[in-house]
Amino acid sequence: MSAKIRVLFVCLGNICRSPTAHGIFEQMLHNHPLANRIEVDSAGTGHWHIGSPPDARSIAAARHKGCDISHLRARQVVVEDFDEFDYILAMDASNLKNLMAIKPDHFSGKLCLFLDFAGMSADVPDPYYDDEGFDHVYQLCEQASRGLLQHLLEKHG
Repeated sequence: MSAKIRVLFVCLGNICRSPTAHGIFEQMLHNHPLANRIEVDSAGTGHWHIGSPPDARSIAAARHKGCDISHLRARQVVVEDFDEFDYILAMDASNLKNLMAIKPDHFSGKLCLFLDFAGMSADVPDPYYDDEGFDHVYQLCEQASRGLLQHLLEKHG
């Protein structure tokens, strides 16, 4: 593992949930004492949207809260991510299962559901087919990001 703490948010296509979490967490780190020690990225277990920006509805929901995620681009998780990241956080149980299937035996980081950091063992629902779900996803990601930051402060601060 690197000297920096590296966090990877993962959903299915990397255009809705994981870029939302990515943007929120980066924004929380802005001017935070741990900011120079944490790197953030996001990826998807699927390959359909590689190189695409986040879904326009995710961009709009984030922008409404003052968070710009429009610069992010989708990529697919690769097995090498397990060598690069200390925390790999899945948005739902299905993606966690997919990540567990490719996780090398030597991975010593934390692989879990993102909402575990919000005190919920639950999925961040995929809003792709529900125009109304993007604000809810933002709220859940914001809550879990606060919990993640608190965890990192306690463990690495």
